[in-house]
Formats: sequence, structure tokens, C-alpha cells
Amino acid sequence: MIELETVNLEIDGPKATIFLNRPAKKNAMNPQMHKDMNEALDAIEADEAVKAVVITGNGNSFSAGMDLEECFLKPFEDPMLFYKTNLVALKWFQRLKAFPAVTIAKVNGYAFGGGFEVTGLCDLAVANESAKFGLSEINFGIFPAGGASWAAAHNLPRKQALYYILTGDTMTGREAETYGLVNKAVPADQLDAETDRLVGLIVNKNPITLRLAKEVYERTTTLDLPAAIDYDQAKLWELSRLSGNEWINVALKQFEKRAYQPGLSTYKREEVAS
Repeated sequence: MIELETVNLEIDGPKATIFLNRPAKKNAMNPQMHKDMNEALDAIEADEAVKAVVITGNGNSFSAGMDLEECFLKPFEDPMLFYKTNLVALKWFQRLKAFPAVTIAKVNGYAFGGGFEVTGLCDLAVANESAKFGLSEINFGIFPAGGASWAAAHNLPRKQALYYILTGDTMTGREAETYGLVNKAVPADQLDAETDRLVGLIVNKNPITLRLAKEVYERTTTLDLPAAIDYDQAKLWELSRLSGNEWINVALKQFEKRAYQPGLSTYKREEVAS
């Protein structure tokens, strides 16, 4: 366990867990937390064994969003300080979106503003079914910024995104599952087990394949079909080169022996070294 001022990091083999740790403030993101998040992501990237990164909150909240006093009120009179204070947050949000390992939001409670955004930026998400999500910015006179509107637009249907942006109303974890913000909502006492199940589906996969699969998905959302096919074929050749043709030499060789069924399970990577 690496204990920073506002974030704890635990790395256990192929799984890393980031705990947002300002429970008395409902894990609101202050400038120190933004710095600590960058440090935590640095440590995870330095450990090349990590395939899955879980982000959760200590206490009864995931994150209540930005600390309005420390991030906005206090630095506002100094334009450069205001800019630098919030630039740190915007940088790690973008970094999280493009992170090489698979990112999983484990939403255990309140997720407002920046907490809503982090959920939307992660590749996958599991929530307590009674968790509360919201974009409350309209309630203090602004619109969701810093990528929060992007997260709503790219995870929710248009009518629902605009509803929560314009009203400041909240949704439950169960509603978040229905709208697509999270993959699954479960009772609080099942949240750990469901997150572990999801991590288990990730960590036995080829890390190069996981990273390139994310890249192909993100890029092809902006392309027409012919361009998307050109791109994914180039990435397939890249994957083959970087992994020693593992998909052919190991995975499909195991399939040829009927050692597994790809539609139901995955190949055994421990055979790669041999």
C-alpha cells in the first residue's frame, strides 16, 4: 500500500486499486488529490505487470466532485493560479481516458461532477445500486465543464444527458446501469465481489491486446467503415509483431487441440513462455 496525502494505492500483481481518501469531504477532489492521482498513475505505469486499475472511494462516497472552495473560490482572484490549479485535474482526467491498463470505476456512493466524470472516463464501471450520480453544476450557475459534459454525452442517450445537465437531478446506480453509465449495479454487499469478478475477466488476457483493443475502439468511433478496417488491420499487424504472434502460436494452437472454446473461455497464457 502506497499512502499519499489524499489517495491510497494498492498494487497486487496484475491489479491496482486507487482509493480516493478524503472521506470527511466525501472524497471531493482538491488540488492535492489531483497531484496525488498523477503520482498514483505514475506508479502504476512504472509497474508493467498491472492490467486492471480499480478506482474507488473510502467512506460512503466515490467522489463528490471538485472541492469548490479549494479549486475555484480560493484561487479565483489570481488568474494564473486558478489556471494552474485546475490544469492538474484536467491533465489526469485526460490521462485516465487514455490509460494503457483497463480502468474500472467501483462506485460505492456519491458520484457528482468530477466523480460522475471519472466514472464516465473509465473503461468499465460497477456501482452500488443505491449510489447517487449527478451533474450539479447547473445548481451553482455553470454547466458541467472540464470533460464532465463529454462524459455525459458519451455515456448517456442524448435526452438523458441533457436532462441531468440541465436539471441537476440525480440518478441511482440502478438508473446509471439502465442508461449505460455503468456496466452493472449491484447491492452494496455484492460490490466487492462483482468488481473482483470483472477484474478476473481482465487480468488473464494479453496486456498488449487489451491496450490495442482500447485504442482501436476509441479511434474507430471517429472513422467510416473502410478507414476503420484499414486502421484495425494495421493495429492487428502491430499486435502480432509486439506479442510474437501469440494469438496464432499459442491461442489458436490451443484451440486446434480443442483445449478451450473461445466463445466460453480464454486460452492459457502460462504456455506463452514455453
